[in-house]
Amino acid sequence: MVGQAALGTVDLSFDEVLRSPGSEDRVMKVRWVDAPPDDARRALVLHERPPVVDLIELTLNHGLFVVRAARSLADAEHLLATWHPHMAIVDMDHDESAELLHRLGASNSLAASVTPVLGLTRRGDLPTKLKAFDLGVDDILTMPFSPEELLARSIVITRRASGVDRPIVPTIRLGEMEIDILNRVVRAGTSVVHLSSIEQSLLYLLASRGGDVITRDEILDGVWGTDFVAESNIVDRHIRSLRVKLQNDYRHPRFIATVPGKGYRFIPTFSNQGWEGLPDAAREGTEVQRSRGHDAPS
Repeated sequence: MVGQAALGTVDLSFDEVLRSPGSEDRVMKVRWVDAPPDDARRALVLHERPPVVDLIELTLNHGLFVVRAARSLADAEHLLATWHPHMAIVDMDHDESAELLHRLGASNSLAASVTPVLGLTRRGDLPTKLKAFDLGVDDILTMPFSPEELLARSIVITRRASGVDRPIVPTIRLGEMEIDILNRVVRAGTSVVHLSSIEQSLLYLLASRGGDVITRDEILDGVWGTDFVAESNIVDRHIRSLRVKLQNDYRHPRFIATVPGKGYRFIPTFSNQGWEGLPDAAREGTEVQRSRGHDAPS
């Protein structure tokens, strides 16, 4: 719950090596502090765009959620039957969103759904929101969203459904960086950096991509939205500002690396695969992905 005492820090710092499925050059493991697997809330996400799913995944770690994604109704139904999520985050622009809401028992019903639903939409107009509520969502969030708002709304709707207060874990650590989502503060070594809302959204978007390159167009879409008429260098200017605050030299990057002709990638990153279904040796942690190699300077 916002403002409640924190349970602790989610530690995403690099630990013993763990091989990432489907990749020979991405390894690393994370340790979760004060967050045993049985205490995690399970969040099902219906969305077709991996960058959005990754951003949701990273953000909800502050709420002690574990995330699994579905790209189709069939995938979502399988997770509902086998994983039993505590909440669902549904892209209302997805072709099968209405069918999933019906499957959850929320469509056209005055009764509270067993699984509370947070709807996501790119269209923030009133008719779109009213239609989403008519279909049965418990709350709706317009994209692009700020990480702290997604977190707060997710915790609130699960609290309404379960009656259990879920405190926010304000701080997560990524390598040597510690991020406080509520106060928009980053601590890197002895430096304490205060971020604007856009800078925090940009940092989370970069960090959520698991070491993968994210293009300028994807950054524009994820932080400013598809309808935003951007200046030609707005992304580069904000990246430069964030690097200055983080004391990140592009020639020897610790956090944000330039991939010439493509975009940017965040170096110390993670991918939360969920506790259930992991090998026994990895049961206490989730996987961190880190792309090896050298990025040329911008």
